[in-house]
Amino acid sequence: MPKATQNVQSVQRAVEILEFVSDAPRTQTEVAEHINVHRSTALRLLETLTEGGLTRRNERGQYSVGYRLAGLAAHALDQFSLRNLAHESLEQLRASCGHTIHLAELTGNRIVYADKIDPIRSVRLYSQIGQTVPFHTSGVAKAILAFQPPTFVDDVLAGYEFTIHTPNTLPDAQSLKSQLDEIRTRGWAVDDAEFEDFINCVAAPVRDSSSRVVAAVSITALKAKANLEQLEELIPELLATTETISKELGWRP
Repeated sequence: MPKATQNVQSVQRAVEILEFVSDAPRTQTEVAEHINVHRSTALRLLETLTEGGLTRRNERGQYSVGYRLAGLAAHALDQFSLRNLAHESLEQLRASCGHTIHLAELTGNRIVYADKIDPIRSVRLYSQIGQTVPFHTSGVAKAILAFQPPTFVDDVLAGYEFTIHTPNTLPDAQSLKSQLDEIRTRGWAVDDAEFEDFINCVAAPVRDSSSRVVAAVSITALKAKANLEQLEELIPELLATTETISKELGWRP
């Protein structure tokens, strides 16, 4: 194999490793099996990544994301214009309602969290910036999908696994598309304890200068702190926030 091709393959494997260990600490054997290489090859890649600070090895011999990579990611967040434009509005919404605020963005055929504002005095939710959002259980994902072309929705749902997390989880594409129709009509979405049975949220879309929905904002809370009916009372504030962000992106009513 030519050296240039080997280098590209090594980079691809390194990316796979970083994605794999970002979910949870992994052993050398688990990494080797995941990227389908011999344990010695996995070890060589892991040692290189660890030397560069991109991964780290704990006392149990497991590898996870390194502090240098976390620092690079934190600095890189400043380069994302949507997050920069929206952050102040998200802070204001959090100050007003007191709950967790998420900003999610459509990136290719994925939806990821672009920003998150935690409440000052409350339990912090597990969601993380950069995390991929499931299509069928998330308010922000449904708020975005509802306004995409039908062909796009069909494409992203082709082969999509509708994992059941709670009794309220949507079980298939037909039920999701039915809910997307409702969202399109009323202009906002909900997560009614569909991923975790103790968390709910309301979400609304964000548009760019071409009126295309490119993101969504949600207000998320533990049900013990605010049930869905109470969150729905905050929808006027949520819609005002998404309108402000949309205008920052160049959208005009």
